[in-house]
Amino acid sequence: MYLGIDYGTSEIKALLTDEAGNIVQTHGVSLSIQRPQPHWSEQGADEWWQATHDLMAAMREKSGEAWRQIKAVGLSGQMHGAVLLDENNQPLRPVILWNDTRSEAECAELETAVPELHAITANLAMPGFTAPKLLWVAKHEPEIFARTATVLLPKDYIRLRMTGRKISEMSDAAGTLWLDTAKRDWSDEVLAACRLGRSHMPELIEGSHSSGMLLPEVAAQWGLAASVIVAGGGGDNAASAVGVGAVNAGDAFISLGTSGVVFVVNDSYRPAPENAVHCFCHALPERWHQMSVMLSAAACLGWYCRLIGVPEAQLMEEIAALSAEEKAAAPVFLPYLSGERTPHNDAGASGSFHGIRHSANRAVMGYAVIEGVAFGIADGVRVLRESGTQIQQASLLGGGARSPLWAQLLADILQLNIITHKGGATGGALGAARLAALACGKSEAKVCSKPETDRVYTPDAAQADYLAARYQRFRALYLNDLAFRRHMAD
Repeated sequence: MYLGIDYGTSEIKALLTDEAGNIVQTHGVSLSIQRPQPHWSEQGADEWWQATHDLMAAMREKSGEAWRQIKAVGLSGQMHGAVLLDENNQPLRPVILWNDTRSEAECAELETAVPELHAITANLAMPGFTAPKLLWVAKHEPEIFARTATVLLPKDYIRLRMTGRKISEMSDAAGTLWLDTAKRDWSDEVLAACRLGRSHMPELIEGSHSSGMLLPEVAAQWGLAASVIVAGGGGDNAASAVGVGAVNAGDAFISLGTSGVVFVVNDSYRPAPENAVHCFCHALPERWHQMSVMLSAAACLGWYCRLIGVPEAQLMEEIAALSAEEKAAAPVFLPYLSGERTPHNDAGASGSFHGIRHSANRAVMGYAVIEGVAFGIADGVRVLRESGTQIQQASLLGGGARSPLWAQLLADILQLNIITHKGGATGGALGAARLAALACGKSEAKVCSKPETDRVYTPDAAQADYLAARYQRFRALYLNDLAFRRHMAD
């Protein structure tokens, strides 16, 4: 048996697989996010650890005899978070999360301090990444920075509590802006620019390798053997790629979760920072991936449903009942509730509706939301294609994958086959369980297969021109908004 644990932003999810890779049991525990100031997004590291204990207790009860047969645990986690520890490995402050945009000024400072930043890291400096967060802490919380002995990523803090070892792996480390992404090693130059050194960083391994074993006291508390291995694991998107079988060059998936991601596997190092495309190491050796990221995807639908007080499932039914004429008259929604990464790298971008009329009802507005998110995904596919990356088809993951309406809309906007998979468990937790199996010596060919297809959404060519026109309006509205914000700042 192999256990995968995925540390998401809103939920920690565990998944147990057997030797054949079949899913035996799953369970999730919800998390909360704190936003004490505009642009801030934080969580407590100790909340993660307590939630992990609760999750393990629930999984142990649900799994029965299978629980004691676990050989290895794999970890997947939200990327870029800054867990600051003192010399006693105690958290010094709440964790600054991936969707926190307070460090925009520090990004500019880092780009100036390290002229070769793009060549070293393969990425633009963005507020979501870890390095600018540390520059912000050094400037605004100098007493905390002075006491910082170690900086860990979210899942790697949990690894420390599990194993007593400070270790990260290549896919997550690539999202810090401290990694020389081509060399798969820490960059002394970028660390120094942040007043840090290798002593502040964890050891690096590949995601499919062992990072150690459970501490005896942790194993005993969870009812597991002390010989249980903890695999390197992966950042959430790289782990999700392993879970959906995206392990070879050209394999691609789209994730409609809290954030929106387009992920494409490369068999060589292919940076494209000029388009705000991310280039990170994969969780598997000798592979990299390109990725576009929008900061608010399914989160936009959740926000709108909370605002109007309607369950998401009910709203999606109402949207599905709209006529073509009602959709054509819908406003255009800009989905930048947390700023944006690809392709704009614009922490100041905000969400908005354009073109609202008296005829608009909640279903029409809801359609505008899911269409705007799909246009944000299209922005990512566009710049990936401009960088020379070709996508033939893409799996669809995340909560948005449960909606046939959203899947078909993506297929029509992208003019691309969109594939959903049976069972729904194709995310980071499954990938983490597969990485755990690899850490025990199982072969990649046997472990990393593509899950069974549920449905293929083929693009409707008749919708292409209509949606392309709305997409161009979407792009123009963002540029108008950007010009207005710059004018007001002058």
